[in-house]
Amino acid sequence: MEAETRSTGRLPAAFLTPGSSSFMDFLSAHAPDQLPGNRALPPVEGAVQAPHGTTIVAIAFSGGVVLAGDRRATMGNVIAQRDIEKVFPADEFSAVGIAGTAGLATEMVKLFQLELEHFEKVEGSTLSLEGKANRLSTMIRSNLGMALQGLAVVPLFAGYDVERRKGRIFSYDVTGGRSEELGFAGVGSGSVFARGSLKKLYREDLSEQQAATVVIQALYDAADDDSATGGPDMTRRIYPVVSVITEDGYRRLGEEEVSGLARAVYEGRLQLPNGPQAPVS
Repeated sequence: MEAETRSTGRLPAAFLTPGSSSFMDFLSAHAPDQLPGNRALPPVEGAVQAPHGTTIVAIAFSGGVVLAGDRRATMGNVIAQRDIEKVFPADEFSAVGIAGTAGLATEMVKLFQLELEHFEKVEGSTLSLEGKANRLSTMIRSNLGMALQGLAVVPLFAGYDVERRKGRIFSYDVTGGRSEELGFAGVGSGSVFARGSLKKLYREDLSEQQAATVVIQALYDAADDDSATGGPDMTRRIYPVVSVITEDGYRRLGEEEVSGLARAVYEGRLQLPNGPQAPVS
């Protein structure tokens, strides 16, 4: 298609013919080699060494949902990057956080963003939050071949359901299996420790600021026990990416706001190294 466009200066007929509202279906029909799961890997011996993103957490609160991720990428026992981005807006009312092979995960997020934008342009309306979660499940399933070669992508999807008027969280496995999580969730290498922290601190009546503080506490706990997860780096001023999705849409907290919350958590840990305790009734 690129060669045809260059030679004639016009878009190929495929771009002008009405078709599916799915951008993935369009690529499958006209440029299947552009889909991540259709790319053949060169022969290698042993595991493929590629940077991996680690811990993503989400928590619902009274006005929506908070999705956050640490900033560390690892390659084996080496820190490959200290300030990687792992949380991205999917559209106005949803976001996705990525754990797994960083390059493939970022590419999948961009494809997912295009998928939602393409649907809205073709259909003239947006998908429901449930529909978005299902589309992401299909994309993960298409990457199963790569996952079986060690290049897995496991996202966490969260958004504000404008019909139900609440925040919702969806987790996935490498086969595309989807589960809705109630209250909070975590994926990635540090998720076991992060989920323990979230379980301890979660309440249904959390405010937005309290929920943002809780996810930073959870990432701090994950970094405390998982070497692949990076906690707030006060020296380099690298802080978790924290996003909030409410009825007003997606918003990424600014660096000043996140640094203030992270410093408060850090100073609290100087007094209580294991973090705040769950209230006892």
